[in-house]
Amino acid sequence: MTQDVRLEQLTQWVHSLPGWEHALLEVASADASFRRYFRARTVDGTAICMDAPPDKEDVRPFVDITRRLQAKGVHAPTILAQNLLDGFLLLEDLGNTPYLQALSPQTVNNLYADALHALLQLQQADCDHLPAYNERMLRAEMQLMPDWFLSTHLGFSDDEIPHDLINHTIEALVEEAVGQPVAFVHRDYHSRNLMITGDDSPGIIDYQDAVLGPATYDLVSLLRDCYVVWPQSQVAVWVDCFRKEAISQGTIPPVDADNFQRWFDLMGLQRHLKVLGIFARLYHRDGKAGYLNDLPLVLSYVLEIGSRYHETSELVEWMRQAGIPQRIGTVHIPA
Repeated sequence: MTQDVRLEQLTQWVHSLPGWEHALLEVASADASFRRYFRARTVDGTAICMDAPPDKEDVRPFVDITRRLQAKGVHAPTILAQNLLDGFLLLEDLGNTPYLQALSPQTVNNLYADALHALLQLQQADCDHLPAYNERMLRAEMQLMPDWFLSTHLGFSDDEIPHDLINHTIEALVEEAVGQPVAFVHRDYHSRNLMITGDDSPGIIDYQDAVLGPATYDLVSLLRDCYVVWPQSQVAVWVDCFRKEAISQGTIPPVDADNFQRWFDLMGLQRHLKVLGIFARLYHRDGKAGYLNDLPLVLSYVLEIGSRYHETSELVEWMRQAGIPQRIGTVHIPA
């Protein structure tokens, strides 16, 4: 069996901390990056250990953003101990129940009320020196779609991919995104990163890549989640409730419902085009096949919402004519 040197080092560090000398470490989760998480157990309680290899991940942004969020009352996990040199953190344990596991038609209104309230708090966090979610970043993210989803995953040849059409669509979505008001952006505010906690729910995780960016980005991540879907009529109600609260709190300037819905929809198309590429890349580059199961839902958002807007309708029509929904279904997903 291959020796897990990082886990040994992490265990030694945890055992050096007062009160954790006899902690037992067990796998908690891994995410889409190089980070791993372990749960440390003692007779007195539990904590989460983050393992972020310094040559691949920097834990300092996580520490920085944690402090910014907690200053606004957001339930980010308390940092109990840190070893920045080796990339180890000991964190408050937010439990085992992400929103994705608990969401149902019966629970969703209460859970989303909490999540939307927390998002309003999060959007007012300190944005000083955060990276800007600028045109270059937005453009590069969407380019993952033709590179990884169309070419690598679905096997389209370069000549078959309508690069001019895709580039034109990307530029239109970039222009729309940068024209929105800006706020603190989590970048992955969805049902796998919101934890149900006994107090001050939800607990929020995976925010280390926060940026200053479009005010609807996290809202669309939550309400057009890549892992769970809700009726469009209900989504529209949540969107408008959030719009009114954000205006009331001064997060966004006064904007009518139609314009805000347009911001929301086009921001979602930017995100979902990007995610098509990211999920394909996670499989082909990183060997993480589980995300392929979520491609059909993400594509359905692109096709349904994209058909409503002239900026994206031509690309949607090409996708339908090229048989992309059918081609997704023919790609083998390993067991």
